[in-house]
Amino acid sequence: MHDMQDVISRLNQSGKRLSKGHRRIAEYIAQHYDKAVFMTASRLGESVGVSESTVVRFAAAMGYEGYPQLQRALQELVSHRLTANQRFEMSNEMDPSAALGMVLKSDMLNLRTTMEQMDNRVFDDVVRRLLSAKAIYVMGLRSAAPLAQFMGYYLNYIFDDVHLVSSGATDVFEAISKLREDDVLIGISFPRYSSRTLEAMRFAKRCGAQVVAITDGPMSPLKDIADATLTAHTDMASFVDSLAAPLSVINAVLVALGLHRKEALSQHFRQLEAIWETYEVYLEENRQDDYKGGAQ
Repeated sequence: MHDMQDVISRLNQSGKRLSKGHRRIAEYIAQHYDKAVFMTASRLGESVGVSESTVVRFAAAMGYEGYPQLQRALQELVSHRLTANQRFEMSNEMDPSAALGMVLKSDMLNLRTTMEQMDNRVFDDVVRRLLSAKAIYVMGLRSAAPLAQFMGYYLNYIFDDVHLVSSGATDVFEAISKLREDDVLIGISFPRYSSRTLEAMRFAKRCGAQVVAITDGPMSPLKDIADATLTAHTDMASFVDSLAAPLSVINAVLVALGLHRKEALSQHFRQLEAIWETYEVYLEENRQDDYKGGAQ
């Protein structure tokens, strides 16, 4: 399945061999996919007028192992199409007291799915590309900006020439204007994908630089541009993007890079610790006692 039209076509083509209840489910998904893909089996059955077990059997009839697998497949296909308001409406009927459990379970599922689907060969390839880069540019706009800032912060400990690109759209191309063949641009974007990030990745390719993408899956437009792609699941609980899995993947890249450069990095940290201590950058234990005493 390559896009939503493929899914709808599959639903429509199966209509003749489906039972009446299954056909009603297929028609509802085809017409209201923006709502249906985020419904539980029970909620979808209630909306269509069939039982939850009928919805589960429908998923099996469509070739999926169960309803959760069908739901995840549909979510991946339509996630980049949903507006912020549509995403917000998905959680309108949720009890606020259930938000904590629901979000944490969703993040855990994203982490588990990301780990199961990660290709270690691609991961190692990304690490090699970064180790051999002359300069590294890390780009993430809008909701991906915190991820780029986090990655850029720690890359600066490991490499000498790291550039963070997370400013406004008017500054993007100025920030990457010096890209060269020996450089690497890391583009980070998730649904709804940043058009500026895609444009910058294409620009980097024209400059002859290598491009690494960190995005949500094989359907992402970033994958078509990048030389290597790391995927992390970000299934949405609401209007808020789930960044647990992307951050974990970035952590893994940073740890792997640090292990490759451990001797130089260890020396660098010893120098930094002396500077931090001299200028009291961090709150030491004895100073914590002073602050506590002053607060009493």
